[in-house]
Amino acid sequence: MKTSLLSLLLLSAPAAALAQAAPTEARPAAQASTQLSGTVRDADGQPLPGVNVFLKTTFDGASTDSLGRFRFGTDQPAGPLTLVATFIGYEPLEVPVVLGQGAVVLPGLKLKASRAALGDVVVTAGAFEASDEKRAAVLKPLDIVTTAGALGDIAGALNSLPGTTRVGEEGKLFVRGGAASETKTYLDGLPVQTPYGGSVPNVAARGRFSPFLFKGTVFSTGGYSAEYGQALSAVVALSSTDLAPETQTSLSLMSVGGSLARTQRWARTSLALTADYTNLAPYFNLVPQTFGWEKAPQSAGGSLKLAHQVGEAGMLKVYGTYSRQRLALRQPDANPEYAAGHPVALANDNAYLNASYRAPLRRGWSLNTGLALTQDDNRVRPDAQSVCDLDRSAVARLVLSNDSASTWFNLKMGLEGYAQRYRQQYQAAAETAPLLLGVDEQRGSAFLESELVLSRKLAGRVGLRGEYSALLHRSTAAPRLGLAYQTGPNSQLSAAWGYFYQSPTTDLLRISHALQFERAEHLLLTYQRQVQQRTLRAEIYQKNYAQLTTFSAAQPYNPATYQNAGSGYARGLDVLFRDRTTFKKADYWVSYGFVDTRRQFRQDPTVAVPTFAARHNLNVVGKYWVQRLHTQFGFTYSYGSGRRYHDPNRPGYNQASLPSYQDLSFNASYLTHWFGQFTIVYVSASNVLGRNNVYGYNFASQPDASGQLRSVAVTPGAPRMLFVGVFISINKSRKVDLNERPD
Repeated sequence: MKTSLLSLLLLSAPAAALAQAAPTEARPAAQASTQLSGTVRDADGQPLPGVNVFLKTTFDGASTDSLGRFRFGTDQPAGPLTLVATFIGYEPLEVPVVLGQGAVVLPGLKLKASRAALGDVVVTAGAFEASDEKRAAVLKPLDIVTTAGALGDIAGALNSLPGTTRVGEEGKLFVRGGAASETKTYLDGLPVQTPYGGSVPNVAARGRFSPFLFKGTVFSTGGYSAEYGQALSAVVALSSTDLAPETQTSLSLMSVGGSLARTQRWARTSLALTADYTNLAPYFNLVPQTFGWEKAPQSAGGSLKLAHQVGEAGMLKVYGTYSRQRLALRQPDANPEYAAGHPVALANDNAYLNASYRAPLRRGWSLNTGLALTQDDNRVRPDAQSVCDLDRSAVARLVLSNDSASTWFNLKMGLEGYAQRYRQQYQAAAETAPLLLGVDEQRGSAFLESELVLSRKLAGRVGLRGEYSALLHRSTAAPRLGLAYQTGPNSQLSAAWGYFYQSPTTDLLRISHALQFERAEHLLLTYQRQVQQRTLRAEIYQKNYAQLTTFSAAQPYNPATYQNAGSGYARGLDVLFRDRTTFKKADYWVSYGFVDTRRQFRQDPTVAVPTFAARHNLNVVGKYWVQRLHTQFGFTYSYGSGRRYHDPNRPGYNQASLPSYQDLSFNASYLTHWFGQFTIVYVSASNVLGRNNVYGYNFASQPDASGQLRSVAVTPGAPRMLFVGVFISINKSRKVDLNERPD
């Protein structure tokens, strides 16, 4: 089952988000909101979707929908401002508007095509996005929380999209035949060193961040921008929110703990503080567990989020969080000496700080810079052994971009510096001498990228990323290309190609520094069609691996066995269909992924299907708002064909198959008022049919009397996960209409 960071589930943000989604009354004069709406068309009167519409010198704006319509609100003070509409391939349009005199309606905006007008083509090969204002949205933060079975976890919700395989014993993102370490998370453009909480083998981890910290989530499963590096398979790019909309206090009471949050909004600044605590012991006392928990998962922590508007259009954001996590259990083990279970304990302390600043410069240029610091102290005690890891890292980034350099192209360039100090102390037993291992890395990178208008219906993207590692004494040059062709008013065909490099993971570098960058080559072809909130997307891909790290399983601490001799491939088809129109007050999507993959890496003696890849993956997600009950109901059905595993009792390698993975989950969110305060009562249940999912097998180290190695199945801690939470928003300045669907 999901582990100790379950307290991050839904926290207090869902109440705030659902409240903000419903119609509101005007704020007090100091925070008066003006609504702006209208339509944008081309010279022929055809609607233009995807146009950026915003107030000049502010960050308030929106993108037009498939009918060219836009709508957004602003808290800017009353007076004259300029509304700007921009779209690559068209001349920018500026229109004067006056705020503070009621709603502003502009029904007839028209953009004039440049000499090489693009229409509504954008380069999106390989990207599934959530609330990204510049591209087609697939998931919003509220979608993540209300996706049944995701339990409020970002990775859990993204696992319902094509290209992913659910690996229940890990709980992380495994994309298109790639390991979890091949998917990297970026927060406001800065790579996150430890995006998941601490975990022990065969107990799933959870993401560290609440989905409501972000205004947009881009999940790119291949062919992504040269802006991102150190990811062989996929990128999760998170954009945090700017100024909080209002002052409020939120209280969360959950079956596994609780949290308290306070948000204060001033004219140009907002500050949010949260504190949370979770203890699964009471829940485990009610619901029998297959694990022998000696210390049920407990965690405590808090966060601080500061946002400040600098000048007319600058934005400074600082986000810091600390979490403390403890657990101890006895896991099923096939060895007779562990008949009562194999003991393992975890203590994890994590601190993270992210500061970013963005501002417009002169002549169309803009600046985006940031700094992130991480310290992760992880201590695991399997049986008599002790493993202590202390990982400290810092990353700095500076990006300059110009979206108005020309009507033919834009330009983005950036620099990134990374430093890491990692130390591990391993002790086989209390009486043995400790083994000390370490990694000291300094890495620098630079990128340059441009989107090009090639004709009225053809666009391109070209980029180059270079990196140098002081530890490896090696450099890379990764070219990346993209093309998009408009096949119709609402459809396009996209293609992408590129090289992607990644340093070997820390657990490999701690043994040997004489390694190279690992490499993957991506080739993708995508068809996408969007009509009236219906999205159909199909993508075929080929991924070729080279220079993967291999070593001897019999001598894992011998650096002489470490080399970049591994290779492999992954190819397949991903399909997504989402529909928010056909059924009133309903939203659903169906995703399917097929992957054919083989590789040799790490301790693999030969090329084989990896244990974390399922050949077929299917997800059906549905949500329905019942207005009469003020309740949204949701379900998720997930299917994954049997993954491979290695059975040492049979000839060959990774030659056996697990049973298929199946899960049917339900949830419900009831909106009401308690004591005059907006309240959400949330209930969820995973695997309601009680499917006995098997994630793998552990084998004994010595054969029994029959000459066979005994085995025990790796299963969830319990067949189902039940969750109940009450989320109360106190002192909200907004009034909520419970008859409106919360989207």
